[in-house]
Amino acid sequence: MNIIKFLDEFTSDNLNKKMSSRREVFSTLGSLSKKAALVAVPFGLATSSSKAYAAQDMDAAVSALQLALTLEYLEAEFYMMALASGVLPSGRPESVYSQISKHENQHVAFLTAGLEGAGVEPVGKPTFDFTVGGMFDPFDDNNSGQEVAYAQLLALAQAFEDTGVRAYKGQAGNLMGTDFLTPALQIHSVEAKHASEIRRLRAMVAGETLNPDALGWITLDNRGPGMPEATQAVYDGEENVVQGGVNLVDATGFDAVAVSQSYDEPMTGETASTIAGLFIVS
Repeated sequence: MNIIKFLDEFTSDNLNKKMSSRREVFSTLGSLSKKAALVAVPFGLATSSSKAYAAQDMDAAVSALQLALTLEYLEAEFYMMALASGVLPSGRPESVYSQISKHENQHVAFLTAGLEGAGVEPVGKPTFDFTVGGMFDPFDDNNSGQEVAYAQLLALAQAFEDTGVRAYKGQAGNLMGTDFLTPALQIHSVEAKHASEIRRLRAMVAGETLNPDALGWITLDNRGPGMPEATQAVYDGEENVVQGGVNLVDATGFDAVAVSQSYDEPMTGETASTIAGLFIVS
């Protein structure tokens, strides 16, 4: 199946048809206190491990959703600016970014509607700086050249998608026992598809020539070829080889590389907020 068609099954009309019922799902949070809404701000939210909260703690659930919304704001703004920049090559790159942009906007709309349906004020959209004070030039605003800017667009997209995948996984414990776990996992799986598709674009180095060093998965805590050092926090912790209390290197005989590639690690809310904060002005 064409990946663009496959990704499109999640968005537009399909999601809109489900929005009314999902509004009802989110209304189950209507009994939340005003305090919960006030503390659910972009930074410092969901910073404790899931052990700090009971599985059904609604404050934790709201914090998780507000964090997700902040990350979705970031991604939606990034893809919109990428499409408007003129940096993306026509054809597949532009089509992929356009499709992902639709998905991220749908995620923003969904999370916003859900929080509002719960009687909680959604966190406001921050002001973003994707240059990080001039460290990057992904939109070629300073005429760094289309090739350099496009490489940065791809690198940032991969970092954002990998952050989203790990962050949604990291907040699953805060959504356990609520009706929000299933839709959050639905978004999580689509973010993973985004990450995979961006990697495919990054692997294309000359026409249809694939870069053999650009793998479709994460190895240990390596950020991969061409990824800026500033993105390292996205991959820290991925070198873990212990799952369910079992050291899989010892148990299976496979090396750490193979084991790490077989499992993706969750990311704490604190780390996700810190990464997003690099790109937020206010």
